[in-house]
Amino acid sequence: MTGARKKRSAAQPSRKKASARPPQAAEISAFLAAHPEYLRQHPEVFDHLAPERRELGTGVVDMQGFLIEKLRADNARLQVLHDDLLAAGRANLTSQSRIHGAVLSLLEARSFRELMEVTTTDLAIKLDVDVIVLGVENENGIAERSVSGVRLLQPGSVDKLMGTGQDVVLNADITGNQTLYGSATGLVASEALLRLHASPEAPTGILAMGARQPRRFDPDHGTELLGFLAQVLELSIRTWLGLPRS
Repeated sequence: MTGARKKRSAAQPSRKKASARPPQAAEISAFLAAHPEYLRQHPEVFDHLAPERRELGTGVVDMQGFLIEKLRADNARLQVLHDDLLAAGRANLTSQSRIHGAVLSLLEARSFRELMEVTTTDLAIKLDVDVIVLGVENENGIAERSVSGVRLLQPGSVDKLMGTGQDVVLNADITGNQTLYGSATGLVASEALLRLHASPEAPTGILAMGARQPRRFDPDHGTELLGFLAQVLELSIRTWLGLPRS
C-alpha cells in the first residue's frame, strides 16, 4: 500500500506539469472552430497578435505594421474616452438625482421656518456636501454671526464673493472664506456659490455649499442643475413671504 501511494504521489507532479503547458496550435484551432464567436466577444485578443513582417524588396517599406500599431493606439485612446464618458454620465446622473431630491425637500416645507431648516441642514445630506450656508446681505450694514440659521452679511458681500453678474460660481482647490463659513471654514476645499434674489423687495442672498474634496466643485463642471436649485429656493422664499416677483 505504501509503495502504491508513493507511485501515485510521484505521478501527480508530472500531471500538473503537463496541464500547465501552453495550448498547441491544433488545440487553439479546434477551440476557435468550436467557438466561432470567441474573437468577436473578446477583441482584446487582437492586441497581442504580432503582424507578419514582409520582405518587399530593397527600398520598399511595409506600412502594414505601422498601420496596425496606429490602429491599436487609436483604439486605446477611444477606450479611454469611452470610459471617461461613462464616468461623466454616471456623475451627471448622480448629481441630477441629488438635485431632484433637494428640490423636493424644499417644496415639501410647510412653513418659512421649515424651509430655512431644510435649506441649512437637510440639503447638506441631500447634496452630499460637508457644509451649507445661507447668507443674506443685511441692509443695516451690520454683519452678525447668525439669525435663525441665516448668516447676515455686509452689503455688497455677494458681489465680492461671486463677482458682479454671476449667478453660479464653482471654485476648486480653495481655502474657505471665514466670513462666509465661520467655524466650518476648515471643511471647505471646493465650493459652489448660488446667488439668491427672490424679489426686488428682498435683500440679495447666497447659498454656499462647501466640500472637503478639492475638485468636488470645479469651474469646468456644468451649472444648470445648481441654477435650477437656486431658482426653486428663490420661488419658495418669495411664496412663503408673499413677496412680489422680480
